[in-house]
Order: sequence, then C-alpha cells, then structure tokens
Amino acid sequence: MFCAKLIGTGAGAGYCPFAPGTAGSLLAGIIWLLLCRLLPENRLYDLLPCLIILSTLAGVWAANKLQSVWGEDPSRVVIDEMVGTWIVLYVVPVGNLYLGLTGILFFRLFDIFKPLGIRLLEDVSGGWGVMLDDILAGIYGVLCMLLLQWITFCF
Repeated sequence: MFCAKLIGTGAGAGYCPFAPGTAGSLLAGIIWLLLCRLLPENRLYDLLPCLIILSTLAGVWAANKLQSVWGEDPSRVVIDEMVGTWIVLYVVPVGNLYLGLTGILFFRLFDIFKPLGIRLLEDVSGGWGVMLDDILAGIYGVLCMLLLQWITFCF
C-alpha cells in the first residue's frame, strides 16, 4: 500500500490540505522545469511521453488500490493531475516559465469545470476513470496552448 500511496499522492502532494489537485499540477510543473534544466531539448521531448505513459499506467494501478481504502476518485490521488499537466507542458517551449504556468492554468480550468465531455469520463470505473478525465483535460489544454502560440506568432 505504501507504493500505491507514494505514486497516487504524487510523493505526498495529494496530502495538501487545500487544492491538492493544484498542488499535484504545480509539482508536475516543477519536475518539468527541473527536466528542462537537466536534459538537452531533444531528450526532454523523448522522455516526457515515456513519463506520461508510465505515470498513467502506475496511476491506474495506484488509484485502483487506493479507491478500496479512500473511496471513489479520492482527492488525495493527484497522479492524474500530474499526467494531465505533463500532457500540456509537452507543447510548451522548453523552460518557458510564463507559457508553462499558462499551460497549467488551462489544464486546471478544464480539470475543475470539466466541459466538453470530460465529466463523462468520470463515469468510467476504477483507476481508468480517475486518469481518463485528466488526460482529456490535458488534451484540451494542449489545443488551447497551440492556439495561443499560433495567435502570439501571427500577431
């Protein structure tokens, strides 16, 4: 159970007494910034999809374990927010703090308000239900970031 809690809570970020999902997203952003500083750009773009896939699979496993103890889609499980955040940050220019924070904001807005079918994915049972809504929120965040970058480039 220790490993499930460590993974699911994002190494403890999910225990934040207020806005644990935002704490998970900010932790993911900090990890992204560290990777930007430590890795060459091409390695970051190779590593991030692997991190997203492995964290998704680990998150499904951890959420399945933790739901039996903490109930359905517990707020302490934030690995899903971390994955959604990394999905958005994949399209952010390496190390750009302003756009990185903007991407996190887009993700959090979609994650909190759950428009455009995101809420429907919460009906999926088990760990996949925990992860899928945040993955879709991350994809919508990507679309917003690409639109923002296109508008910024054109004007």
